[in-house]
Amino acid sequence: MGCNTTGLDIFTLSEFNVTTLPLNSKFEPFPTPLRILLAIIMIVMIAIAFLGNAIVCLIVYQKPAMRSAINLLLATLAFSDIMLSLFCMPFTAVTIITGSWYFGTQFCQISAMLYWFFVLEGVAILLIISVDRFLIIVQRQDKLNPHKAKIMIATSWVLSFCISFPSVVGWTSVEVPTRAPQCVLGYTEFSADRAYAVMLVVAVFFIPFSVMLYSYLCILNTVRRNSVRIHNHADSLCLSQVSKLGLVGLQKPHQMNVDMSFKTRAFTTILILFIGFSLCWLPHSVFSLLSVFSRTFYYSSSFYIISTCILWLTYLKSVFNPVIYCWRIRKFREACMEFIPKTFKILPKVPGRAKRRIRPSTIYVCSEHQSEV
Repeated sequence: MGCNTTGLDIFTLSEFNVTTLPLNSKFEPFPTPLRILLAIIMIVMIAIAFLGNAIVCLIVYQKPAMRSAINLLLATLAFSDIMLSLFCMPFTAVTIITGSWYFGTQFCQISAMLYWFFVLEGVAILLIISVDRFLIIVQRQDKLNPHKAKIMIATSWVLSFCISFPSVVGWTSVEVPTRAPQCVLGYTEFSADRAYAVMLVVAVFFIPFSVMLYSYLCILNTVRRNSVRIHNHADSLCLSQVSKLGLVGLQKPHQMNVDMSFKTRAFTTILILFIGFSLCWLPHSVFSLLSVFSRTFYYSSSFYIISTCILWLTYLKSVFNPVIYCWRIRKFREACMEFIPKTFKILPKVPGRAKRRIRPSTIYVCSEHQSEV
């Protein structure tokens, strides 16, 4: 297994298999003005990722009413993003700004392990949430309670650690900057290295993406069929009532005002997280496989620029997640406002629309004025 470095051209470690770099492969750092701009952007991203996700965790921790199963899962996702912002993003930012890796070869492997560890945990939580939404909406089985959620969270942490830990003991080739702004999977010709790299990428992206895609397609189909069935049922009941009254002039029946948001809004929020996960991680998965299998791509002069853009695209997900929570989840938004000092509350409070919470399995009967449960 290997750990590649480029201090001058080659730095050999006896305890690891090292892939030799061609002498003509050159790393092209960013110009100084662009480094300064990137430094500002990265500092803002780190601050938003840390503070935003920390507020989400504090809300769930301090408010017992917020400790539902889904909120515990979202808090765990936020915690994994906090760990990324503390243990991975700052070192990548320093490397991009200075153009050198100052933290040693051993810490390079540790940082690579932590990166995959926290990423795997976040992906596992998204996978659990998507399966939970599938069971609730499609199978009509709401079996996930806070106790079961805690067990699944603990299990996901253990599995994520078991999958990511081999990278710190040399089970794969890890590239030490400066060829990349962060310790990433490097090109190798060893079959075992390639097999682990493929397993890592499949576990992080392809399996979760396939399961989540199938779950959401089934959910969309179920929601569409339920909406059509409910409205058709309302029309038939109203027409039946009108005919029994013996009215000659048939008026357009009242459309049944069924509030479907109780099951679609939470699903839509998770769907947005899934879309963000797909857009951020599909390029990284392709990039990782190309790095391991394609010598031409790995030793190209544009590898540093491509790896920088793709790595920070994955970090962008950690920045957007807390924004999505506050935008889509009213309770998170209201609790978040409590953490903001009154002097910073510039926007007026907009009253929310009161909605009834209705069970998906309830039968709705159309009356003359409104539906009754």
